[in-house]
Amino acid sequence: MDKVITNIVFTKNRPLQLDGYLRSLYRYFPAELIATYVIYKQELFAEEYNYVFNQYKDVRVITEGDFHRDVRGLVGETKTKYILFGIDDVVFFGAVEFEIIDKAFEKAGEEIFGFALRFSPETLEDGPDELIAEQVNGQTVHKLDWTRGQTSHSRYPFELCSTFYRTDLVKRALNGCMSQSAAARALFAPGSVLIKAVSVAMSPRSILKRFGFFYSPNTLESWPCRWCQNNADSLPRFTYFQKHCAAAVQVNVVNVTTTSTADGTAEHTVEALNEKFRQGYRLDIDYIAQHKPKNPGCGREYFRLTRN
Repeated sequence: MDKVITNIVFTKNRPLQLDGYLRSLYRYFPAELIATYVIYKQELFAEEYNYVFNQYKDVRVITEGDFHRDVRGLVGETKTKYILFGIDDVVFFGAVEFEIIDKAFEKAGEEIFGFALRFSPETLEDGPDELIAEQVNGQTVHKLDWTRGQTSHSRYPFELCSTFYRTDLVKRALNGCMSQSAAARALFAPGSVLIKAVSVAMSPRSILKRFGFFYSPNTLESWPCRWCQNNADSLPRFTYFQKHCAAAVQVNVVNVTTTSTADGTAEHTVEALNEKFRQGYRLDIDYIAQHKPKNPGCGREYFRLTRN
């Protein structure tokens, strides 16, 4: 069967959590539909990462060189109908039937921005956003107008954890947030002579941001999202969803470009968890499935280990 979803996952120093992501993904979504690529920031725990990669022979591993170039190259070559992004601390604890997702895109046409797994009517029932119910293949799905979103989650259309997007929309968003000047893109590219010179006296972040260069998963998410918000009039208005079935379980920080709400302790450092992984401990995805998180992000109350 031809793949219809390209799944692009980002990981750094968290083999135990990446293992949990992949196990939960393939528990709830059919592997025959998904082409998974892991962009791997090589720093610590190479032996444990190789163990994880060897468990998933169909997963293509891209050792990160230049993050911006790696992501742009992969997305540019993608020919599947949909793209799903993933971060290694995300866990799936249920699924929406892929046929429902596919039919929702077909039925909604140009009005659907993405199909999210981070919302449900129950998680949004006390919020101020208007939810609109529709029937797709005999099942009820919901949508909300992200351009009029009333919360930080509902007005945030482009995220890297658990939303299906049409591939052409992802390409448009990434291209849109980039400077359209070829000369500027070369002159201000990460690693260019100018940026290296500037970084001696100041952080190059603000310059790179202005020209649309994302250099981490955080900036890959936030800068295209901001572009989408600034160009909302020319983009699909609705985020579709049915069930809340994925969440980021945040107990440690590996990317320090953005403030994190991770609430882990000394036992949740990447070093401590890697040692647990070596001892045979794995993330207990059954526990998370039985105690479904209420929000798109949650903390250590859902983070439990089990030993095989």
